[in-house]
Amino acid sequence: MNSIYRNIQASIKNGEKLLAVLIDPDKFSIEKVSGFIEKVNQSQATHIFVGGSTVNEQDTEILVIEIKKHTNLPIILFPGDVTQITNKAHALLFLSLISGRNPEYLIGKHVEAISKIKNTNLEVIPTGYILIENGKETAVEKVTGTKPIPREQIQEIIDTAKAGELLGMKLIYLEAGSGAKAPITNQIISLVKQALVIPLIVGGGIRNKEQLENAYNSGADLVVIGTAFEEDESFFEELRW
Repeated sequence: MNSIYRNIQASIKNGEKLLAVLIDPDKFSIEKVSGFIEKVNQSQATHIFVGGSTVNEQDTEILVIEIKKHTNLPIILFPGDVTQITNKAHALLFLSLISGRNPEYLIGKHVEAISKIKNTNLEVIPTGYILIENGKETAVEKVTGTKPIPREQIQEIIDTAKAGELLGMKLIYLEAGSGAKAPITNQIISLVKQALVIPLIVGGGIRNKEQLENAYNSGADLVVIGTAFEEDESFFEELRW
C-alpha cells in the first residue's frame, strides 16, 4: 500500500525530477494511444495522469486499459468528477480544491466517491489542489464555479498551500489550468516550496524545456505537462533520454 507515494518521496530524496504526462480522455482517441505512449516511454516521463473536467467513467476506464497495454509507468487518476474513478488505474489523486470555496469540491464530491473507492485497490493520495489565475477562464473554473487565486496574491497562495499540508494533504498541486497563457511564476513555486514539507506538483502553461527546467529549479518536485504534448508531440523529442 502507498507504494506510489513512497516512490515519489524516495525519488525526491534522491534528487530526481519527476514528470507526469496528463492525458484527457475527452481530447484523446484510443487510436492514438499506442504511438503516443511509445513516445512517452522514450521520454523522461515518470508517471501518467489520466483525467479531465468533463469526462465520463466509461471513457476513462477504456483509455486506462489501453494505456496499460503499452507502458509500465504508474497510471494515476486526476479526476474532475466521481464518474472518472476506475479500478483499472494504479492510484487516485484525491483532489480537494482548496483554492475555492465551493463545498462540493472541498468535501462533497469526496463523500460521494467513497462508495466507489472502497471497492477498488486504488492507492488514494490526498492532494490539495490550488488553481492560480493565468489570464483566461479554465475548465476547472466553469465546472466548479470557483475563482482561482490571483497570481499577485502570493502570500494567500503560500498560506493556502501550507493550510492544505496542515490539514493532512500528502501533495500540493499548483495549477495554472489547461491551456494556460503562461506557467506559474518561478517566485510562486519557490516560495510555496519553501513553506512545505510535502511534495509539490506544478502544472499548466509549460510548453518548452526551458519552462520545464525553470519549474524544477524553482522547487517543483513533479511537473505535469498536457496541452503542450497534445498540440506538439515533437516536444517529446526535447525530453528523450
